[in-house]
Formats: sequence, structure tokens, C-alpha cells
Amino acid sequence: MAGIHPVGKLKPELLQKLLASYAIPDASVVVGPQIGEDATVIDLGERYLVAKTDPITFATEEIGHYAINVNANDLAVMGATPRWFLATILLPEGSTTDALVEQIFAQLSRACQELGISLCGGHTEITYDLSRPIVVGLMLGEVAPEGLVRSSGARPGDAIVLTKGIPIEATAIIAREKEVELGDFFPTEFIQKCKGFLHRPGLSVLKDAHIATAIAPIHAMHDPTEGGLATGLWELAEAASLGLRVYQEKVYIPPESALLCGHFGLDPWGAIASGALLLALAENDAGRVVKGLRAEGIEASVIGQMLSAEEGRWLVKEGTQMPLPTFPRDEIAKLFEE
Repeated sequence: MAGIHPVGKLKPELLQKLLASYAIPDASVVVGPQIGEDATVIDLGERYLVAKTDPITFATEEIGHYAINVNANDLAVMGATPRWFLATILLPEGSTTDALVEQIFAQLSRACQELGISLCGGHTEITYDLSRPIVVGLMLGEVAPEGLVRSSGARPGDAIVLTKGIPIEATAIIAREKEVELGDFFPTEFIQKCKGFLHRPGLSVLKDAHIATAIAPIHAMHDPTEGGLATGLWELAEAASLGLRVYQEKVYIPPESALLCGHFGLDPWGAIASGALLLALAENDAGRVVKGLRAEGIEASVIGQMLSAEEGRWLVKEGTQMPLPTFPRDEIAKLFEE
């Protein structure tokens, strides 16, 4: 239907227009609303307060784990330490039980304990016209001013490093939400392994970011989420007003992820990719950072380089350079629309 938006993020040009028209500037806001930046940063004096809100809408199983890790990641890529979490939990009318509510609270609590975060507030209600629970998280943390990292900090000539591979989150969601259907095509052991991607290699990039920033100066970090790696790369370049060139063969896609995406006809480059971390840093430092990450058991590789804006945004596939693909909606949304 004409004029109706599809499932997923708003079109970036519309979002940019809305932010330019309605966001209210404040002298204490160090990082405000901007495409490609992962969180807002507020100057409190000796420390910066870093804040992020993000909903969990695709996943239902272990939704509390998703909510904590997805929001914590957006603080970690700013160089911040996540400290406090508030959750708005919306529950479906007619199917919410005590057991369901306690399960979500237990998941939130367990994930907070794993990352040293305090679950300190929020709101819970049963809402009409919902078919599944939704958790909207607000994560707060802090960083010293000199430790702040911005997506917009990438520079021409920087190496682009990707950790873990893609699409970790999509692999876990597909296996968990489509487990019964997949049982007709794949062995139980395979499905269980894919479900386990939620925890191994896992959604959190806090360790990745901590290791990288301890080894070398990181100019920019960004975690590709909805819209996948392709969208994450575009956002990284957009935040810094730069171009980039990435090489398809250098991007690690676990075989399990490739099989699940292939089964449903999804492009891994456009599927929700929490668990991976994008880093932009000086080319001379990239090798040390990759080596340090691998020494800690985290897969990492240089997948490309940042370019000037005039040079464009490119994907090199089998030796042929083509425009970086774009995804107006996340590939995984196709499964839920069906």
C-alpha cells in the first residue's frame, strides 16, 4: 500500500529529517541524535553519562537476555561501561501468566549479573493487540571524557576490523523461532548449536571492545544490528561522512549461519547481526588488534578500509567492485511477515 512503511527501521532520509526538525539541542549533550551513532552522551562534569534505548521485537525466547546485551553493546562501542538498566515490559492480553512474567524478569536479572549491571527500574503492563512480549530497554553507563569513542571518528585510510562474523543474532533467532519447522530439514544437534549462538559466540561485544581499546587507539566502533552488516557499514560511513571498501571473502560467515539463511532465502549481509563488532583504526594498528582478539578466542579480521566520501561505498565480490548493498528492512523480517 502506497505510503505505508515496511517492518524495520525508518528510512534514513526520513529519520534525518525528523531529527533535524524536532531534536532539541542542549549544551550538555556531547553526542546527540545522529544516524550511525549508537548512544547519546551527556556531560556531567568529570564523567560522561551514556544512554541508549532499544526494543526487542523479533525474538521472544530469552527476550530478557537479548534486551540486556543489545543495549549494553551500544554503550560498549562508545567506550562506556554499562551500569544501570530500566525495562519497559509489554505483555500480550489473554496469554500472560505468572510464569511468563517471572521468566522474563529472571532472564533480565541473570544477564545483568553476567555483565555487572544493576536492574534498577522500569514499567510492566499487559497491553491489548499484542501477540508476543516486547521489552524496551534503557541502558545507562559512564565513561571518562578521554575514553569516549564515536562512530563518527573513523578516518580515511582506516582499516575496518570485524569480530566474530555474521549474522550471529539472526542465526539464534531463526533457530529458536522456527525450531519446529527446521526439524524437518536439519538434525536436532545442528538446530541446538544454532540456538546456542545466543551464548556462543554470543551477542555481547563488551569483551571485544575492551580488548581492542586496551591494545590501540580506536577511532570508531559500531555494532551492526538491524539491517545486518551492510547497514552497519553504511551507518559507520554515514556517521563519519566517509566512503569505504569491503571485501566479501574477508567476512566470516559461520557455516551454520550460511545454511539457515540459505534455507529461508535470506542474505546474511542484511540479517540482524548483534554479536559482531566493527572497528575503524589506523592500518598500522589493525594487525595487533586482530592478533590480540584472536588470542582471547575472538575471531577477527580486517575486511576493508575507510575511504574519502568522494570515493564512494563499495563491496568487492570475486574481484568485481559493486556498490555496497542496501537493505530497506532486515532480512529476518521476511520470516515474521510470512
